[in-house]
Amino acid sequence: MIANTPNPPYYAVIFSSVNTANVIDYSDTANLMVELARKQDGFLGIESARNELGITVSYWDSLEAIKKWKLNTEHSIARDRGRKEWYRSFKTRIAKVERDYGFENKNDYSD
Repeated sequence: MIANTPNPPYYAVIFSSVNTANVIDYSDTANLMVELARKQDGFLGIESARNELGITVSYWDSLEAIKKWKLNTEHSIARDRGRKEWYRSFKTRIAKVERDYGFENKNDYSD
């Protein structure tokens, strides 16, 4: 699902990753992180997709909110576990969104 973000400016944290073969508990932990992030002040939404390459984009209202999320204890534990067990490689990018636009086909009855 596409996140419903406010009018810019806001920030995007783009997390790209390639997993190892060991993905025990990965999905459960990822789902928990999304639930915890939703409770954080400044969280605006999230979009995620995974095949061989996983990409998760979370949206935040400020750099301060992103920093507080990074310092969240449970998030820090999951991040450490990711480095030790789940990720072959990852990259985090933080970008300021200055413009966004989109399209929604209201006549699509395929659901």
